[in-house]
Amino acid sequence: MNSNAFNKFRSVFAHVLLVILSFMCLFFFYILFINATRSHADLQKGFSALPGKYFLTNFMNVANDGTFPMIRGILNSLIVSGCSAAICTYFSSLTAYGLYAYDFKLKKAAFTFIMAILVMPTQVTAMGFLRLITKMGMYDSLLPLIIPAIASPSVFYFMYSYLQSSLPLSLVEAARIDGSGEFMTFNRIVIPIMKPAIAVQAIFTFVGSWNNYFVPALVIQSKDKMTVPILIATLRGADFMSFDSAKIYMMIFVAIVPIIIVYLFLSKYIIAGITLGGVKE
Repeated sequence: MNSNAFNKFRSVFAHVLLVILSFMCLFFFYILFINATRSHADLQKGFSALPGKYFLTNFMNVANDGTFPMIRGILNSLIVSGCSAAICTYFSSLTAYGLYAYDFKLKKAAFTFIMAILVMPTQVTAMGFLRLITKMGMYDSLLPLIIPAIASPSVFYFMYSYLQSSLPLSLVEAARIDGSGEFMTFNRIVIPIMKPAIAVQAIFTFVGSWNNYFVPALVIQSKDKMTVPILIATLRGADFMSFDSAKIYMMIFVAIVPIIIVYLFLSKYIIAGITLGGVKE
């Protein structure tokens, strides 16, 4: 087999493989949409590849359910996920910049300490966290779902690694010589360089916070403060003979729409990050 034939075969094989992988990824979203358009009775009959006629009916059933505050739940999830993504990416970037751009005696110890927190499961500190927020008067509020996002060791490590590959210290020194303050340097020079990394971690943090079930279930009691995963769980936890599976599929479908919108909005920065070269020495 000559080189031209081999290259053609490799190209065809790569395209076929990508088509298969894309189908496998999108197939489940398609099935979710199909199930969201069918009634509960139709869903009990089994699988169908064709959409039904109950999309608007299912949506109105969920939206108008007095015991199920869908709009309020989506708003709560948007507030928690949006604020968590914003403060997590900003303060993690700021921490990474501080450890990267400054030399001090406890630099290695601070880095090791942050990495040690990374391996600690959330469940280990759950009871202590619950007692702390109860004493601080933040039980049954959205604040305990937002404030802890400030400290994210995994995001910090990603930002630190990105700074090592994209931000030369000579650029920081030049800004200092020109009279730029440290926060001005960070906000006007470092942040624009880190846009691709911030976009990636913003998506991951947003999705992780949006899908988080453990912590909201631990601290939220009022129905008007519940996030989307908790509300979906309450639907599914209803009596087996009375719950409407069509409403569950519709709620799940509605719940993934904000995630898709956030991804589409930030994907251009991710793509730019593949080709973006930081300023090199």
